[in-house]
Amino acid sequence: MEDQSQNPGQYIPESQGFQGSPGSPGSPGSPERGSSGQNLGVASLITGIITLVFAVIPCLGVMAIIPGIITLVLASVGLSRSGENNSRRGLFIAGLVIGIVATLISFSQIYLAAGIIRSAGKWPDQIEKFVDRVQKDIDKVIEDATVNIRIENGEDKVEISITADKEERERTLEELETGKSSDNDSLSVP
Repeated sequence: MEDQSQNPGQYIPESQGFQGSPGSPGSPGSPERGSSGQNLGVASLITGIITLVFAVIPCLGVMAIIPGIITLVLASVGLSRSGENNSRRGLFIAGLVIGIVATLISFSQIYLAAGIIRSAGKWPDQIEKFVDRVQKDIDKVIEDATVNIRIENGEDKVEISITADKEERERTLEELETGKSSDNDSLSVP
């Protein structure tokens, strides 16, 4: 039965009992199963989750090694203490497993980054060769290009034909630079 004379309206479950009653945590003669040992379990689980989040993010995964090691230490110390005072081990095991997985992911990102750095020395040459090939292909297509534009509006017709003759373009450019004009600068309408 509940004693509400001191704190009316406050519910105290019977399974919890009062401090000092037989069978309640912290009373003399009962095994210590309080939450004091579980603080390390909560800390290892939280740091393990944070480490796992950092470990799966590219480029930040390398930095997750330090909290991963902290997680492993917290979980190991908590697990060894839980064996001494017979407390629950679930949080410690969860923190330890998550910490191991996150640390392994972090180490794998280091190996991946090292592989990329080793092969990065070859990339500038390959990129330069690719750009040169693309530029040659574009130049070839532009040299052979011919553009025809025809506009009709009733009886009026305008037709523009442009060839991409390289020599003709160079000659036109020289004429424009020197200020000389060619004889066919006039626009003829048929």
